[in-house]
Amino acid sequence: MVRLAIAQHAAADSVADNLATAERLIADAAAQGAKLVCFPEVHLSPFFPKTKGGDASKWALTPDDASIARLSEAAKANGIVVVSNLYLADRDGRRYDASPVFDADGTLLGVSRMNEIAQFDGFWEKDYYAPGEGFAVYDTAAGRVGVVICFDRHFPESYRAVARAGADIVATPTCIETSEPVSLFEAEMRTLSFHNSVYSLLANRCGREEERSYAGQSLICAPDGAVLSRAGSSAQLLFADCDLDARRQMAEERGFLSARIVREGAVTKG
Repeated sequence: MVRLAIAQHAAADSVADNLATAERLIADAAAQGAKLVCFPEVHLSPFFPKTKGGDASKWALTPDDASIARLSEAAKANGIVVVSNLYLADRDGRRYDASPVFDADGTLLGVSRMNEIAQFDGFWEKDYYAPGEGFAVYDTAAGRVGVVICFDRHFPESYRAVARAGADIVATPTCIETSEPVSLFEAEMRTLSFHNSVYSLLANRCGREEERSYAGQSLICAPDGAVLSRAGSSAQLLFADCDLDARRQMAEERGFLSARIVREGAVTKG
């Protein structure tokens, strides 16, 4: 069994304050037996894409930023896998909604980037993010972890891609407002988990930022589609104990990931 955690929290108007919160939550999650902790979307800053055409340069972190090094150090100090999500500026100047994944020894295993970028009220993300190029699965001390960031989860092929690449666990840092259909999103996550025989973590922020309010209600779902843990609307650590061997057996028995329809895809005729 492996214990997974979500660090649901509100964001302050300061990278330093949010980083201190992240370090505390990493230590608390590890102290309570978690082997992996996933954070909400852009958890070191307010959710700046709520503003159309704004300037978010002060929130952009470069790969050598001290904040990223401190997340690595926190993972190592506490022996826990950390799935973060940051506003990351690459050395070529492009900026991404990006999730660094740190193994339990602090090693940066890689960085996943959001591929499909939203552009509508409250989520003016094309004004800030460049698109990523595909999905990755990481071999971690907590199991094989895929990352599907926020808007990408609405495209079923995202979860299918990481599941077919061998993910046991899919981490989904997200930002969901209280005005959105949270119950529908729960049904979505349960279906993605069931169809792909994976454990899924939907890690949402909470709290109010200017005129916007964020829902919390993070979820951990099982490969059979059951909700193992559901958060409330305020800050909390959410846990679930997961059996990865049973998950792999379930995936083999169901055959969803090896079905002929998945291998061959669609054919246009006429």
